[in-house]
Amino acid sequence: MIDKLIGIYNAKGSVVGEVQYFFGKLLGQTHCALCDITHGSFTEKADFTSCRDALTIPFENLHLDELDSQLESYRDSAPCVIAISKSVPTLLITTSELEQCHGDVTRFFQLLNSKIDIS
Repeated sequence: MIDKLIGIYNAKGSVVGEVQYFFGKLLGQTHCALCDITHGSFTEKADFTSCRDALTIPFENLHLDELDSQLESYRDSAPCVIAISKSVPTLLITTSELEQCHGDVTRFFQLLNSKIDIS
């Protein structure tokens, strides 16, 4: 049973980090497949918010500079989604799987639900 889901962005959440990501993306030097799924140009996608809120499992997204010691080991796996079960984190969705969603919220939640069902 999964107690919590954590999406880890391949970006820092500070103002400087957000600006660096924005310009890096414009220049084609930075990319985060999870960001593409969760956000439009500047704000969280309404479809993502609705689907996340409909989950029976809490889902939180964190930036690289927001990871605690338990999640720090997943830094090199970002972007990804981690499942927490009985306080133990496990990689649930990989970067490659996020890339295959092509920024599509529906595809992402279909993937997530299929992973939750088999977990």
